[in-house]
Amino acid sequence: MNRKSFIQYDILPHLIRKNLNPSKNKVSKILKRSLLLRGLSLEDIAVLINISDKKSLDCLFKTALKIKQQIYGNRLVLFAPLYVSNYCSNNCLYCGFRRDNKDLMRKCLTPSQVKEEAKAILHQGHKRILLLMGEDPAACDLDRCLKTISAIYKVRDSKGNSIRRINLEISPMAYKELKKLKSAKIGTYTVFQETYHPETYKLMHPAGKKADYSWRLHTMDRALKSGIKDVGIGALFGLYEYRYEVLALIQHATHLEETYGTGPHTISVPRIKPAQNAPASQKVPCPVSDTDFKKIVAVLRCALPYTGIILSTRESPNMRKELLNLGVSQISAGSKTSPGGYKEEATSSHTEGQFSLEDTRSVAEMIRSVIKQGFIPSFCTACYRSGRVGKDFMDLAKPGLIKLHCLPNALITFQEFLEDYADSRTIKAGEKLIHKELKNIPSKAIRNKTLEYLKMVKKSGRDLYF
Repeated sequence: MNRKSFIQYDILPHLIRKNLNPSKNKVSKILKRSLLLRGLSLEDIAVLINISDKKSLDCLFKTALKIKQQIYGNRLVLFAPLYVSNYCSNNCLYCGFRRDNKDLMRKCLTPSQVKEEAKAILHQGHKRILLLMGEDPAACDLDRCLKTISAIYKVRDSKGNSIRRINLEISPMAYKELKKLKSAKIGTYTVFQETYHPETYKLMHPAGKKADYSWRLHTMDRALKSGIKDVGIGALFGLYEYRYEVLALIQHATHLEETYGTGPHTISVPRIKPAQNAPASQKVPCPVSDTDFKKIVAVLRCALPYTGIILSTRESPNMRKELLNLGVSQISAGSKTSPGGYKEEATSSHTEGQFSLEDTRSVAEMIRSVIKQGFIPSFCTACYRSGRVGKDFMDLAKPGLIKLHCLPNALITFQEFLEDYADSRTIKAGEKLIHKELKNIPSKAIRNKTLEYLKMVKKSGRDLYF
């Protein structure tokens, strides 16, 4: 495979300098153009990422929310991460799992332990997980990964519910391995580049296979060529200058779109947080302020309207609340970032996580907060299971047609949660929200079918979707 980079390293700093302090008029024109849902040019994005005045920022933030609502409506997808292993052959300076962290208690879950974690996640009400295998081939190779996926799909909780979608984060693989992975029932295959700045990448990844910048950069090319339909990318903000990273992320997304006809299904936007014995997490190289972080999310939403933006529990409850109004469409809840973390919570034992969590609210607390903001908690996995993936998904997402499925599926899966896992407080707030949002389904036929499905759910019907 041609491993020539598609990132225009020399152009990005020039675009940033050229568009410093953009005029309000210029910003306004670009934001109006973004509402057409056709994406933006790299120069347009350079203008938006350089906004600093409050009035223009407010306009950016309002536009981002409007775009998110045009594409996905008010639904907000919830998921939980499941860490299988914290063994690592790499030595990333920002990560608590790095191989030089000798104080970390290493653990790799057995199949039975993985099943216990899946049951605990199901008990929270989740139907989709992000499975993280770690980056040590000796501890978690592809065969173990495939067996783990198969084992999780077989798990049933006391309500008879199961995990319906497994998104996967595992170390970059060769084309032949990815062909084999394609045969498994995975949703989105995710790999973060961490930083798109080669010199910083080299500094932050001094050892291990991850030190190969180009191999990691072309992971999604190999994945899409192998036949995997949905891929996810991301950068770890704080390693290098955030404006550069945003422009590079957009270039990565554009490259995938132009080359394979489908851009990234998701983009993740983590910020560096403190981690055990990880020097770059204690002294962040390029700190990102809260205002700049909000700007990052809003610009990505304007630039890539069709892409799911994922926010983790690294951020505080207040910051997460604000970011929901800026274009975030998927969010983790009740998360644990160590292998066995969900089971350990019940037994009071503890293993250090990959990074520190700032939002430790339960799923119920998170849901009540989301409802209060006017969003619909969604446990939907319908697109993946209906074959609306890759280009088929993009063809619906780009013009905003996907929300015709998103809204009813969100309501149906949320009703399942209320029936099976919610406390009385959450049920009361949830029922009120569902009644209100039913009126927002534009198609009378779909609205009536949704009402029928909701009644079936209340009578123990499950796994109904459009």
